[in-house]
Amino acid sequence: MEYLETPQGRRIAYNRTAGQGPGVVFLGGFKSDMEGTKALYLQDWAEKTGRAFLRFDYSGHGQSSEDFLDGCIGDWAEDAVAAISALTEGPQVLVGSSMGGWIALLVSRALPERVAGLVGVAAAPDFTEDSMWNGFSTAQRAALDEHGQVELPSEYSDEPYIITRKLIEDGRRHLVLRDYLGLPFPVRLLQGTADLDVPQEVALRLLAHAEGEDIRLTLVKGADHRFSTPDCLDLIAASVGEVLARADG
Repeated sequence: MEYLETPQGRRIAYNRTAGQGPGVVFLGGFKSDMEGTKALYLQDWAEKTGRAFLRFDYSGHGQSSEDFLDGCIGDWAEDAVAAISALTEGPQVLVGSSMGGWIALLVSRALPERVAGLVGVAAAPDFTEDSMWNGFSTAQRAALDEHGQVELPSEYSDEPYIITRKLIEDGRRHLVLRDYLGLPFPVRLLQGTADLDVPQEVALRLLAHAEGEDIRLTLVKGADHRFSTPDCLDLIAASVGEVLARADG
């Protein structure tokens, strides 16, 4: 475990594996961390194949500094840009899980010369607006306005998600499905049909909206949002391998 001080003064925990390029960077999900199944599986895959690999915790996540409730999409995208800029060399293949898929798209805008390809796993672009805000009741929107936060139940923890007004308002400044989204590199989107958090319609919308010559979507019947069964993990690795082969070519 090592730490990076970002230009914004946040302390980001990371784990880096040396290897050949283009490297692979794992971008985790909302309230997730770099010790998750997919991140560790990809690190093992990278070590076996001799590929450079980076995983890290956004601020407010895992072992990084800051409080989760103080963070927002813009902060976490800044963390990703800082980590990739300081801790990797040359082009990278970004693997974005859930919220990490949105972060990957923001990184591709901020650092286009550093992105060799992208693999989205149940990617959730614009979820603060399209899933959270649009799904809030009148009472929840009023609570958010009056108290600055609202609680949502979580399938993954006994503790509810606390959604802040800052998260919603900042998310609106980073939406990617409302205007041109150019992805001029190999893109593989993976999506389970039994995903209750990010429905397959989101993946289809991203596929239709993004502009690029090598963008493919694979739907896996019955896979849920975790996308962490042995078959799903193998598919992630195979997709990363395919993107790397095309990037190398």
